[in-house]
Amino acid sequence: MKERPMKYDNCTIGAFLERPNRFIAQVEIEGRAETVHVKNTGRCKELLLPGREVALVRSDNPARKTQYDLVAVNKPNIGWINIDSQAPNQVVKEWLAGQDYDLIKPEYKYGQSRIDFYLEKGGEKTLLEVKGCTLEIDGAGYFPDAPTERGVKHLRELTAAVEAGYNAVIAFVIQMNGIREVYPNEETHPEFGAALREAEEARVKIWRLPCRVTADTLEIL
Repeated sequence: MKERPMKYDNCTIGAFLERPNRFIAQVEIEGRAETVHVKNTGRCKELLLPGREVALVRSDNPARKTQYDLVAVNKPNIGWINIDSQAPNQVVKEWLAGQDYDLIKPEYKYGQSRIDFYLEKGGEKTLLEVKGCTLEIDGAGYFPDAPTERGVKHLRELTAAVEAGYNAVIAFVIQMNGIREVYPNEETHPEFGAALREAEEARVKIWRLPCRVTADTLEIL
């Protein structure tokens, strides 16, 4: 059965004003400036530009300091790009449920890392690490948009897992429409690019998962 897209409740549209730090932004909502939480600590400099249309989800927790989460940005010529850093794992979990695995275990401790998913199917054991791709350049996706020592560590853990007899996969969830390729962002973090090549040479599989994105939904195609 086809999974329904991940959908946000209480979604509203605003206009981005500024980002004082990586956790919050100022957004205009219905003519007033509002401080909102940004659900992505990456740079997103090419996305969060003044005047850009953004999608916000209102919290039902009255005790929160910020009442909205910024989850998506409308980029000219691309459309909505989901920047919620928690969304990739959520949609992959839903997608995996339809892939006939015998066991799906999130947040699996392996080596010195916590890998996103441990999977079993027909006696084969697989470690799956998920990364969200939000950076688009000339019609292609790139990862990361900021240096990620954690990402390099995960690639090295996956490489070691193959040597230990596991299947290992790094999955790039492409959080934008019309993009099917993801390349390492060598300019921003050459070490990640080197680690990705080493992992691929060691038979770590690379999944590039294209998505359908709207202001309030995200779905793996």
